[in-house]
Amino acid sequence: MKVLYITTRMMMGYWLFKTEPETFSIDTLKQQKVSCWEGVRNYQARNMMRDQVKLGDQIFIYHSSCKDVGVAGIATVVKEAYPDHFQFDPTCPYFDPKSEPENPRWIMVDVEYQRHLRLVSLKRMKANPLLEEMPLVKRGNRLSIMPVTEAQWQAILQMTGQF
Repeated sequence: MKVLYITTRMMMGYWLFKTEPETFSIDTLKQQKVSCWEGVRNYQARNMMRDQVKLGDQIFIYHSSCKDVGVAGIATVVKEAYPDHFQFDPTCPYFDPKSEPENPRWIMVDVEYQRHLRLVSLKRMKANPLLEEMPLVKRGNRLSIMPVTEAQWQAILQMTGQF
């Protein structure tokens, strides 16, 4: 007897994507409406984006390396992982001479703007006991993409005072 296994993903995923607002901000995403999320050059973050980030997943856009560090808005994944074409462009800062078109090393996803949020600062997130297990608030975590649990997602939304 043959058994057919069908797996479907029943739950939406939640993520936090870091960006430096001088380079790309929630305001930029609002203007563009949809944008590729390029330039991820960390293997662990790349693997999450390639293997786990799925169509319809919700993303907190997090501003880092700036005066007002924190969650600034929400986006949705509208296209799953595909090769990051900037890795092949020698004029681009994301160029990778070791990556080959037949076997690309780096990928990107497309995200669509959903809304701005009242900024939830890193300091406030670190002070919230509901977020103590979140990778972002732990020392030494520098990943540009990280998962967020549904409970953490809801806690951050509550912290905005908008929900």
